[in-house]
Amino acid sequence: MVDAVAARREALVSLTSELVAFDTVTHTPGAPPRQERALQEHLAELLRRHGADVVLHEPDASALRPHAMVPAELTFEGRPQLVARFRGGGGGRTLLLNGHVDVVDVEPRANWTLVDPFAATVHDGRLYGRGTCDMKGGVASMVVAACTLAALGVPLAGDLIVNTVTEEESTGAGGLFAARLLQADAAIVPEPSSLAVWVACRGSLLPRITVHGRAGHAGIAPLPPEQGGAVNAIEKMTVVLAAIERLRAHWSLRPPHRYLSPGDCVPTIITGGEWLVSYPAVCALECHIEYLPDRADEHGYGSAVEREFEQWIAEAAAGDPWLRDHPPEIAWGAGGVPPAQVATDDPIVQALVEAGLDLGQPHHLGGLDNWHDGATLTVEAGIPAVCFGPGDIHRAHTADEYVPIDDLVACAQRIALTAMRFCNGTA
Repeated sequence: MVDAVAARREALVSLTSELVAFDTVTHTPGAPPRQERALQEHLAELLRRHGADVVLHEPDASALRPHAMVPAELTFEGRPQLVARFRGGGGGRTLLLNGHVDVVDVEPRANWTLVDPFAATVHDGRLYGRGTCDMKGGVASMVVAACTLAALGVPLAGDLIVNTVTEEESTGAGGLFAARLLQADAAIVPEPSSLAVWVACRGSLLPRITVHGRAGHAGIAPLPPEQGGAVNAIEKMTVVLAAIERLRAHWSLRPPHRYLSPGDCVPTIITGGEWLVSYPAVCALECHIEYLPDRADEHGYGSAVEREFEQWIAEAAAGDPWLRDHPPEIAWGAGGVPPAQVATDDPIVQALVEAGLDLGQPHHLGGLDNWHDGATLTVEAGIPAVCFGPGDIHRAHTADEYVPIDDLVACAQRIALTAMRFCNGTA
């Protein structure tokens, strides 16, 4: 069976290239669809030819609200979600293969020096193009693995589900719909892990902190604030920035996670000021928080981290006379996603590790410092979901993005072998 996958090397490269050619650049809520439907229909046709029962869903986003992953403007119109089921004979375990088909923007396009980002090109054993690494290459590997098993007539006791979603690079709502729709005993998400098995990931939160000052003429020495004088909101934001820096240091001293970096809060956008000759009346700071699985609340999300962050900023503000009376405002943006962790002795972890050993592939365990749809499957649906995929995560979102072709083949082989063993195990 693994030889049959290897024999499909050119077909695997061809499928990845076909997927890259579809413009599925991620979007902001309310933007029109691109070629998501065309890509999903392309995959649907291939999977149907190999005997899968395929359904394309355009979910009603309102049915998923309220949820941090589902902004008010979000719609799935023109962006269907694909579910293809290879039905087993019965009595086995169901395995879900999940991947996203949206990609990040190619701009600045001038930085692509080797290829047109939507025209995949082979060079020195690598396949270049937008999404080759993150994660159309992984999607192609899981699809070829499933189709090879079907073409060979390999008997499976449990179902094998192929699920491709949109929205991963923007909101996570596609994975949320999958978690609400599907049931499985385990899931593999072939994000680029360099063929390691990632059993954990951090969660994310997106706070926006607004500090209010008081406008005044910048060319005139201000009166004291208590006499109505100007207060520089940008300067007052430094109190918040210093508090965040102390919080980052505090988080770095917590007991380390075996597979993940410590929790962190990275300031990412700052805006302030209204006019060149005026004291700025408002300054806003946006941050990206990453937090560990042990900091999740009873629902699997970051409410406890939100409270800690708010308290930390409030205590810092209390030490400043102006901010004590005009405390910073904190709003939590849409897009907060959960952390997750799967036990290392879980059957899907053991199956992937054992298959790696048998194939002579890397088989070590690790974690993703960011987030992936598998975390949503784990937290929302109780499906143990791990990452295992081709390519180096450091090539994701870059110009001249690429994936080693050998990785595509190795990934497809290992998913096929794992699926055969897992689905034929007892539930």
